[in-house]
Amino acid sequence: MTLLAVAVSGRGLVSPDEPVIHADDEALLRGRAAFETIRVYDGRPFRLDRHLERLCASAARIGLPPVDCDVLRALAHEALAAAEDGDVGLRFFWTPGREGANEPVALALVSTLPPTLVEERERGLRLATVPTAVSPLLAGVKSTSYAANIAARDDAARRDADDAVFLGIDGTLLEAPTANLWFREHETLLTPTLDLPILAGVTRSVLFELAPRLGYEVEEGVYPVERLLASDEAFVCSTLREVVGVVAVDGEAIGDGRPGEAAARLLDALHETVAAELGAQV
Repeated sequence: MTLLAVAVSGRGLVSPDEPVIHADDEALLRGRAAFETIRVYDGRPFRLDRHLERLCASAARIGLPPVDCDVLRALAHEALAAAEDGDVGLRFFWTPGREGANEPVALALVSTLPPTLVEERERGLRLATVPTAVSPLLAGVKSTSYAANIAARDDAARRDADDAVFLGIDGTLLEAPTANLWFREHETLLTPTLDLPILAGVTRSVLFELAPRLGYEVEEGVYPVERLLASDEAFVCSTLREVVGVVAVDGEAIGDGRPGEAAARLLDALHETVAAELGAQV
């Protein structure tokens, strides 16, 4: 992805090539910062309020100063106007600032969308399972402490997969490093429960709204990887990826080894929802 525009609290727009974080900011020293990623359609962020609510919750969980949502909204407006591209990714970062200064820093970054999105959607994703042990203190928090997620993706790539899917220590399905996991058994869509240490994805919540309208039942639960492998179809959802089919896990085909119909129908319904809420062209 290419960084198009950056806006910083107290400074406004800055060049994407200009440094914006001090060397002793706790985000750098300790990975102690919260962030959110929002999909922007035709210049309009989708479900912005929900993302800001989650950012506030993440910041509170890791002991950051309260998030100033008004500042972030203003920074987003500046950065999106400067980017001059309607279909982009918007990222908010909320850092504690310099150690001991109690002066938090807000950032709004606008970037191009991942260049592999169309290809991934057409051919589907190959996932590799990766064991993980998530601290309950950080479950559901979007913090910049992302080393484990990146390591999981790197491990999956070494196994000729596109992405990872985390398993609990007992083999329970959790989530992908940056996406929620779903699979279909006949006309029922199943996804790991939020009682597990996973993120309450914003796109995940949208799919809960849309699935019944399309005739699917939705079930949350605790599932072993064998249920996923035996399913008719699987897919992941996230803000930037939207909905992308999963065609294989650990080299074993899911369903007929092609992106499934539920993923395609949900993606269309998501785009219809975006158009209805934002008046945006998708």
